[in-house]
Amino acid sequence: MLVLFETPAGFALFKVLNEGKLSKVEDLWKDFSSADSARQVVKLKAFSKFENTSEALEAATLLIEGKASKGLRKFLRVHCENETLAVADSKLGNMIKEKLKIDCLHNNAVMELIRGVRNHLTELISGLAVQDMAPMSLGLSHSLSRYKLKFSADKVDTMIVQAIGLLDDLDKELNTYAMRVREWYGWHFPELTKIIQDNIHYAKAVKLMGDRINAAALDFSEILAEEVETEVKEASVISMGTEIGELDLANIRELCDQVLSLSEYRAQLFDYLKSRMNTIAPNLTALVGELVGARLIAHGGSLMNLAKQPGSTVQILGAEKALFRALKTKHATPKYGLIYHASLIGQAAPKLKGKISRSLAAKAALAIRCDALGDPQDNSMGLENRLKLEARLRNLEGKELGRFAGSAKGKPKIESYDKDRKNGSGGLITPAKTYNPSADSVIGQLANSAMDEDTAVPIITDKKKEKKEKKEKKEKKKKGEEKNEEDATLLADGDVGEEPEHEVAKKEKKKKSKDSAELQNGDNNLDAGEKKKKRKKHAEEEEPLELPSKKKGKKKKNEN
Repeated sequence: MLVLFETPAGFALFKVLNEGKLSKVEDLWKDFSSADSARQVVKLKAFSKFENTSEALEAATLLIEGKASKGLRKFLRVHCENETLAVADSKLGNMIKEKLKIDCLHNNAVMELIRGVRNHLTELISGLAVQDMAPMSLGLSHSLSRYKLKFSADKVDTMIVQAIGLLDDLDKELNTYAMRVREWYGWHFPELTKIIQDNIHYAKAVKLMGDRINAAALDFSEILAEEVETEVKEASVISMGTEIGELDLANIRELCDQVLSLSEYRAQLFDYLKSRMNTIAPNLTALVGELVGARLIAHGGSLMNLAKQPGSTVQILGAEKALFRALKTKHATPKYGLIYHASLIGQAAPKLKGKISRSLAAKAALAIRCDALGDPQDNSMGLENRLKLEARLRNLEGKELGRFAGSAKGKPKIESYDKDRKNGSGGLITPAKTYNPSADSVIGQLANSAMDEDTAVPIITDKKKEKKEKKEKKEKKKKGEEKNEEDATLLADGDVGEEPEHEVAKKEKKKKSKDSAELQNGDNNLDAGEKKKKRKKHAEEEEPLELPSKKKGKKKKNEN
């Protein structure tokens, strides 16, 4: 039996001298208590050394995935004929068994045996010192961790940050220089600014033409279109500009040379930025383009810093001022930042820009992570996500069109109920109603409204009468009940036909008080002296009425 052992320096094959000891797994560690006892159990048969770190990294990564490298397969074919191979990984053993037809073994005894070999590795392999093993294992672990993270040291995104910054500066300088050329040469040929809109074509035309008098004899076919060329020549004849000297023209031409050289350098820089973006962030470039992707990386600081950000941050990256202003003033937060300049958002309708920017930011966050930590040579993920976003945009636009046109899929048809319509058919049982022109007359409507008003009044009066009658009936009932109570009290006293005298006096007092109140209200305009006389007369009339009532009361007491 042979034991396969992987080291940072290469692959080693050990021959098991006594296979009977593998049956006792619990006591196997005693055989590896020292280097001499370990040499009695296993013996080095062959060793395959790695030539460089790249080969070691390739072999280590394949072993992690359960695969064998080319060097390992050659090594095993040479040294493992008609032998059983003990391996530490069952997946690797299955692969070796399928491809190389070598019997492999993996169990607890093999793992304990490999553990013992690891303890005495430098002593079992001659020429492999401890000082050499430590740096080899450290270097291999670093390179292996880089590979696991899929991080490449060649990805230098600082070049992209510098390139996009310089490109923006060049754009600003080009604009200022071109506007200066237009303003300066405009004094001599003002009509040219409206005829030629492009700054580069304008600078080329000014450099070639010089004085406007030369325009008629020159050929502008390499710079301008035929229509524009004829228009320039016609305008140069009738131009209203001032005359200009040769020295001024020389300075203007030098400025035109500066504009043209800057534009050429900008084109070269843009090509360089394209190539760097396609190598460093291919998926992000496929989604949002070279310029937007480079601006996102520059704003984030680096590709790794940008990969740590969520999709919501990528969406509003570049709109921090608007975001914090909205949070401070409690207004709506911005929906997009630098990502707004992507072609997908430009294609969307204004109402759908927010939805598409959110979807694009989510996909861009995934693409950035794939570029920073994934395979650098593949942009399939970015292209696939772009197709999905385009399909989503078409779907959203179709929904909007369906909503406005009323032809969306699955929209229920709501029909108004009509009892005259047959079930399952579009025809009517009864004929359709025709237009009645007589209904337009206003006189009949006025007469009907007047009749309604006349009839409405007596209805209201009848209701009032009924209420009054009910009140009168109630009052009569109450009076009848009061009379019955008075009769009952008189029967109890013994005088059936007459009312008591004190009650008669009270009623007379009430009547007189009412009369006096009426007199007071009616004679408001009289003098105060007349009012006093009337009050005295009323008081004299009341006194003789009260005296007999008192006397009668005394008589009743005597009789009792």
